[in-house]
Amino acid sequence: MGTSTMPDLILHGARMTTLDRTRPRAAAVAIRDGRFLRVGDDRGVLALAGPATKVIDLQGRSVLPGLCDNHTHVIRGGLNYNMELRWDGVRSLADAMAMLKRQVAVTPPPQWVRVVGGFSDHQFAEKRLPTLDELNAVAPDTPVFILHLYDRALLNAAALRAVGYGRDTPNPPGGEIARDASGNPTGLLLARPNASILYATLAKGPKLPFNYQLNSTRHFMRELNRLGVTSVIDAGGGFQKYPEDYEVIRRLADEDQLTVRLAYNLFTQKPKEEKEDFLNWTRTSTYRQGNDYFRHNGAGEMLVFSAADFEDFRQPRPDMPPNMEGDLEAVVRILAQNRWPWRMHATYDETIGRALDVFEKVNREIPFDGLHWFFDHAETISDRSIDRVAALGGGIAVQHRMAYQGEHFVERYGKAAAAATPPVAKIMASGTRVSAGTDATRVASYNPWVSLSWLVTGRTVGGMSLYPPENRLDRESALRMWTERVAWFSNEEGNKGTISEGQLADLVVPSCDYFGCADDDIAHIASLMTVVGGRIVYAAGDFASHDPPIPPAMPDWSPVRTQDGYARSADVPARDALVQTAGCGCAHACNVHGHAHAKAWAANAPTGDLKGFWGALGCACWAV
Repeated sequence: MGTSTMPDLILHGARMTTLDRTRPRAAAVAIRDGRFLRVGDDRGVLALAGPATKVIDLQGRSVLPGLCDNHTHVIRGGLNYNMELRWDGVRSLADAMAMLKRQVAVTPPPQWVRVVGGFSDHQFAEKRLPTLDELNAVAPDTPVFILHLYDRALLNAAALRAVGYGRDTPNPPGGEIARDASGNPTGLLLARPNASILYATLAKGPKLPFNYQLNSTRHFMRELNRLGVTSVIDAGGGFQKYPEDYEVIRRLADEDQLTVRLAYNLFTQKPKEEKEDFLNWTRTSTYRQGNDYFRHNGAGEMLVFSAADFEDFRQPRPDMPPNMEGDLEAVVRILAQNRWPWRMHATYDETIGRALDVFEKVNREIPFDGLHWFFDHAETISDRSIDRVAALGGGIAVQHRMAYQGEHFVERYGKAAAAATPPVAKIMASGTRVSAGTDATRVASYNPWVSLSWLVTGRTVGGMSLYPPENRLDRESALRMWTERVAWFSNEEGNKGTISEGQLADLVVPSCDYFGCADDDIAHIASLMTVVGGRIVYAAGDFASHDPPIPPAMPDWSPVRTQDGYARSADVPARDALVQTAGCGCAHACNVHGHAHAKAWAANAPTGDLKGFWGALGCACWAV
């Protein structure tokens, strides 16, 4: 083999689950130019090494294909990640409030402290949200905004003053400002029945300047890498403007700083102007334009606002207006004529059935003929609708929203109705295309292992058992939902999703053996090494010397400085970050910490005082 064809990277000494049915197991891989050059045993792969090849012994660790999230909001989330205090994975309200108090102490005026989704009241031992009195006691002067799912937001008195909500502020359409006996807002905002009031209020907060947004997006991607995510499909999002809000991710793509592959869908901008949006976009954008790191993926998840059935299970199911079909048909015709695939948000089967009437009508005149279109969420989809989706060649992208809202669903509809919401196993058995994701960050957490745990155990983050065995998946099937099966939804079948020769070289070395750990430990897995396109984008533990540097989070008061990721705050040494002791899957213990990696990485050592050490590198002078 000539030097021009020698591998850039060899990983060996591993127990690899490739998901390649022709070679399900391997010990080593050779990677060149971002793709798997060779997958096989140690001897055969190591023989390919040249003088410039980087060779890493994985010391008996398990290896999986990189995880791909079929529905998330990385572009929007990245713009704000460094400003957000995350309660994802925190197990007690007391700990969450301690985190909040600490963040209030370092947040300068006029900045807000925001907790924007990713948690459920049922995950807390106390099984409740904080009271408004508790928020005002912790933060008398600093605005605090807490978004809980898409059902409510809590604002302290300072936040109410900041957004200008007073006695004379009217309720917006579809939302309610809760008031006291005198008619003054209490600080509770309710989505009745849609989340527009929550979106609009959050949008009133200060924003990061462009350079800080670049830094923020890099830190969000690094957190995803820390959990083994190598690809996402971005579903757009409310109050996310195109192309303005895409400039940060474009800049990072142009500068080769993306550490997560991103396929993006275009989300319509304004009610009653959806047709104009898609007419304009199909003239000015090309489906699949871009490359393997940043690429256009079609339309959605919002196609028309009249079809948006938000999943607030604390409220009755919303009926879509009579103009839904006409609005939707106009947009789908444009997409089908221009050969643009689409994704459509749909929680309830009633909405799905009406949408399918439209799709079938358009298909009779403009055959879809292989377009990769699909429904998102589909919690209550019926057998009949599953068959109709399959007949039209579509797919169903499910997310683990029920892991966060299952208790609320059961309260309204009962345990029996929740047993197949969504009916994942039945969809898979029917042969319909199906894959998994998170819908992060404003509802569920971005943590893929919580989704995998939900698929396998059928339990919510609060511990409620939702699904009987027949609606749960075995571990390999669940993993394929996060890897191989996602590729169809971004039209990349055969290009990624397995560890196979010729495919994109994306993989993760998990902190414990996904196939060997206890059910209860799946949600606590993280990554010890994540590789995207043959580049190591994250490494920890025994492989920390390979971890690429990243500038500290900006601004200097960012919660990311002290909250180093999912359930890993310096003041909450939670177990959820990693599986400890024997469950970690280590080939051997290190000489300092043994197997107690979670305790070591969460320790409040002096070098962890990022605010003190890096304080000169950030400021709040941009605050407006």
